[in-house]
Amino acid sequence: MEDIKRILVVSRMTMESKKAIHYGASLARKYSAELYVIQVVHNPFGLEGWNLPVPSVEEEYRNILKQTKAELDGIIMEESRKGAGIKELIKEGDPTSEILNAVKEHNIDLMIMVGHEEGRLEHFLFGHSNEQIIRKMPCSILILKQEPGPVGFY
Repeated sequence: MEDIKRILVVSRMTMESKKAIHYGASLARKYSAELYVIQVVHNPFGLEGWNLPVPSVEEEYRNILKQTKAELDGIIMEESRKGAGIKELIKEGDPTSEILNAVKEHNIDLMIMVGHEEGRLEHFLFGHSNEQIIRKMPCSILILKQEPGPVGFY
């Protein structure tokens, strides 16, 4: 196995992402690797053909994203205090494409993500599936088992 020099953690606005970031930070410290955390904002209201007047729902979605960014910053700050240098990547667009682009652009050796089933709401909000990402990745992937029970959001 080659040395791990760059690690990418996929954050998805769930409490399980905190665990993924912790694993990434731990491995980055162990291997003296660079650590990136990517959060892809998929705007389900920007889809073509979305003709319903939903300004309050879109505004609420933006508020959730803002709150999530603050929570993600807190998690990153907490891990940074433990000695992990973390680069945060916030992207907008198709999550699969943006994650793949980040892997290629930053020459990622290992990607870490939470493995779980996606419900319709989650698919609507995040716009991608683990299966789609896994099939296209040119690097190794560490998939963390989701704890039993419902997925919690920040």
